[in-house]
Amino acid sequence: MGYLKNSDRDGTSLPLVEEFFTIQGEGYHAGEAAWFIRIGGCDVGCNWCDSRFSWDPLMHPMVETDRIINNAVQSGTKSVVVTGGEPLMWNLDYLCAGLRKSNICTFIETSGAYPLSGSWDWICLSPKKNMPPVGNICLEANELKVIIETGDDFNWAEKYRSLAGKGCLLYLQPEWSRFKSIIPEIVEYVKRNPHWKISLQIHKYMHIP
Repeated sequence: MGYLKNSDRDGTSLPLVEEFFTIQGEGYHAGEAAWFIRIGGCDVGCNWCDSRFSWDPLMHPMVETDRIINNAVQSGTKSVVVTGGEPLMWNLDYLCAGLRKSNICTFIETSGAYPLSGSWDWICLSPKKNMPPVGNICLEANELKVIIETGDDFNWAEKYRSLAGKGCLLYLQPEWSRFKSIIPEIVEYVKRNPHWKISLQIHKYMHIP
């Protein structure tokens, strides 16, 4: 985080990429309406990432977090999903506190590559090989969602299943660009290992953000 100013790290301003009301497309909450807040900054560098435009936080304006909170409140949403980029590059305590004051549920989508901040009703952990999770987030995650690009990724998934807390929901999600070739393997794997479920990116089928 060397490119971030110390004054930016208290969470009272964040590099806002975009914010919008949509339908959640992945994992346990797929199909539910939510307000999404996408925060800039990510150095995990997944080769298949579909939000590379968010990687460089300097490309996105620093916005007062109070304004971001107010926009979420004005949307009328019951829940907010904070995503990125990698949102945990930033201190999210202030953001979560403001949302919770308005009784908005807080969800996060993260690789866990940075220490956990914020107070969350739901943590979706999607560990990446480039920068594995740190701290105790594996035990705190409500949902483990592993992206499957090749057959080797099943071993990665099982590693983090063994580290996840009791009651954590387990999902395997096909990497979108390799869907046709990898989904048969995922289907057979889940049939043999029914503790896993399959997560599909249904928002892409609906052609919505």
